[in-house]
Amino acid sequence: MEIGLTHTSTLTVENKHLAIQAGSGDLAVLATPVMMALMENAAMLAVKEALDEGMTTVGGHISSSHLKPTALGKTITATAVLTGIEGRKLTFKVIAEDETGTIGEGEHLRFIVDRKKFMAKLQG
Repeated sequence: MEIGLTHTSTLTVENKHLAIQAGSGDLAVLATPVMMALMENAAMLAVKEALDEGMTTVGGHISSSHLKPTALGKTITATAVLTGIEGRKLTFKVIAEDETGTIGEGEHLRFIVDRKKFMAKLQG
């Protein structure tokens, strides 16, 4: 795996993505948790092909601004760039944009895990 791996995920804002629907606010604008989920998706996909068989990544922390509202029907993109690797810990710079420019940016940590071992933790 190399520093600089990147991916951009895209989403068209639908009713279910609005803050009033997600429960994170009472306005008909893109919900912050939806923007952040798209950032996580971009990070996950940035490294997916570089992982060994049976491995995946899970989110550990995300810190992001949400600078401007985005309306229903608009398209947003989230781009993640791998900026650091420390053993199983991966660090990403994430940025979300719509047609007007940057709507949010931050940092996201993901951890490489074995799928089967991780899911086995649910069995208690």
